[in-house]
Amino acid sequence: MKIKLAKSELIHFVGIGGIGMSGLALIMKQLGFKIQGSDIAYNKNIERLKTNNIKIVIGHKKQNISNSTILVASSAIKKNNTEILEAKRKKLPIYKRGDVLANIVSLMKNIVVAGSHGKTTTTSLVSNIFSKAKIDPTIINGGILNSFGSSAKLGKSNWCVLESDESDGSFIKVPSTYSIVTNIDKEHLDFYKSINNLKNNFIDFIEKTPSLGKSFICLDDKNNREIIKKLKTKNYNTYGTNKNANFHIQNISQHIDFSKFDLRVSLPGSKVNLIKNIKIPMMGLHNIRNATAAIAVAISIGISKKIILNGLEEFKGVQRRFTKIFCFRGVTFFDDYAHHPTEIIEVLNSVKEVYKNKKIICIFQPHRVSRVKNLNKEFSYSFKKADTVVLCPIYKAGENINLGFNYSNFAKLIIKNSKVNLIIINDKNDLVKYSKQNIFGEKIVIGMGAGSVSNWIRDLPNHL
Repeated sequence: MKIKLAKSELIHFVGIGGIGMSGLALIMKQLGFKIQGSDIAYNKNIERLKTNNIKIVIGHKKQNISNSTILVASSAIKKNNTEILEAKRKKLPIYKRGDVLANIVSLMKNIVVAGSHGKTTTTSLVSNIFSKAKIDPTIINGGILNSFGSSAKLGKSNWCVLESDESDGSFIKVPSTYSIVTNIDKEHLDFYKSINNLKNNFIDFIEKTPSLGKSFICLDDKNNREIIKKLKTKNYNTYGTNKNANFHIQNISQHIDFSKFDLRVSLPGSKVNLIKNIKIPMMGLHNIRNATAAIAVAISIGISKKIILNGLEEFKGVQRRFTKIFCFRGVTFFDDYAHHPTEIIEVLNSVKEVYKNKKIICIFQPHRVSRVKNLNKEFSYSFKKADTVVLCPIYKAGENINLGFNYSNFAKLIIKNSKVNLIIINDKNDLVKYSKQNIFGEKIVIGMGAGSVSNWIRDLPNHL
């Protein structure tokens, strides 16, 4: 879809506080467009936008769009939203974020990172290597990069590194020069209806990569291996611990503050090359895979090994990706974005690997009723490496649908299948009480979820 956006237009973002929407709004503001927006609640993303002189209104009202000429809607916004209905009445153009993003970056050389998990960290690692190489890319990410305190930045080069959003299928509209597929999992099935539809969209995404570029696909993922068999093009390289990968991860060692590994690079028409002692300031095999994807892209565009290794080792991380928050009675509290069974398993596996003798307490807030409904069995097996699960109420994210089963039965299923102690809490006050009574000894605490649990964890020191 070709969108004509004049800089005289007043573009209103519905749901501007989301990480993807706020990033796009910031880039468009920096490009000279007139931007404003609305959201249901104030957050740090909105705070960042306000410091960049973007007008924000809290609450959705039809008056908010009285002077607007174009609407951009988040994929989380429902069709019966007041501002959407008013825009339709006024016959204003309404676009998805993905459509506008595709148009904004259409003249750039884009590295598009796709996948169910690991996108934000991979995008951030690629961005850091590019910045170390003095390429200065435009960055549109799904998380806050600690290196510059934002999810988006307008660069001076014609390169753009961006995290895709496959929640509504719009990711296949973003033109890519190079693309990465980290993995494919049961996510956003409320939109795709089946895992096969999701996989077919990823096939379309990969096959859109032009011949002058390349796609990089993680061979460790079962669904990735399945779609590779169906690709009509061979314009891709693979990466992972799988011995058949073009970028083969070897000799892994993990520590509390960093991981090390070697990489055997075997590309068609080139000599086999071994890159030794790659160091990243993160734990976890999933992060080693993310770093390998970033290395693969960087090598392909000609960035030197020295700059690549430096860009990885000096990576300052992404907020809410196993972020250390505070210590209480010698127990360290971490904040993590994991909200899908696969993500929870990856994080807990990593933590158990390096914190061998410590008890793990997981404060888990499920995100979206539909996700818990569709994946309740998978969630119940996700906490095997934890000792205790503190189960919070579901963060509904605007969904008003029935769960279809008793929540306490969901808790019992977790106890049965993950073999953990479990306590259900009702709110942040319960979490404060639990922490005062139970947090001591050889333990670490991890807050997990994509909702308000992050704020609960970060606010705990004010109450302990």
